[in-house]
Amino acid sequence: MAGETFRAAVIKWLRIFSIGRRPKWTMIRLAVLITLTFGTYEFVLLPVRVVGISMEPTYHNHSLNLLNRLSYVGGKEPRRGDIVGIRMTGEHAVLLKRVVGLPGERLAFHQGVVWINGSPIDEPYLKLPHRWETADEFVRPDHYYFVGDNRSMDVEYHEHGSALRSQIIGKVVIAGNP
Repeated sequence: MAGETFRAAVIKWLRIFSIGRRPKWTMIRLAVLITLTFGTYEFVLLPVRVVGISMEPTYHNHSLNLLNRLSYVGGKEPRRGDIVGIRMTGEHAVLLKRVVGLPGERLAFHQGVVWINGSPIDEPYLKLPHRWETADEFVRPDHYYFVGDNRSMDVEYHEHGSALRSQIIGKVVIAGNP
């Protein structure tokens, strides 16, 4: 008899511990928590994995980073130096690149240094030797010029260029390097 009472008490406390005294409210709280968690990662923070070495040494190959999809909401625009996610083709193809050229600017690379409207810009984040040479290019209105930080690799093998503002889906907020 005493064993059954003890067993019933343990079962009662396990139930209270796992689902609370009011199971209906516990289930509602759990549903809200799951919805908020999924919603945050699906609609606000977007995980992006780097594939390739074009952002070395800032971001390494296979590192996982989070983009804040709300960074440029409410009239905020990308600024020079921002590392952004750019949706080029399809739902799952996102490039992680640095914005170097803004709408209406004239841009060129000389010995790997970015020149904007005839003047070089300071890029303290560049750590590798750079060697790119390109002709002047005009950044069209509502476009941003993007490039990776690894300019030691040949320019032909590096994804860079101009993207519409609507293709920029967020700014890196959490970076993880393996």
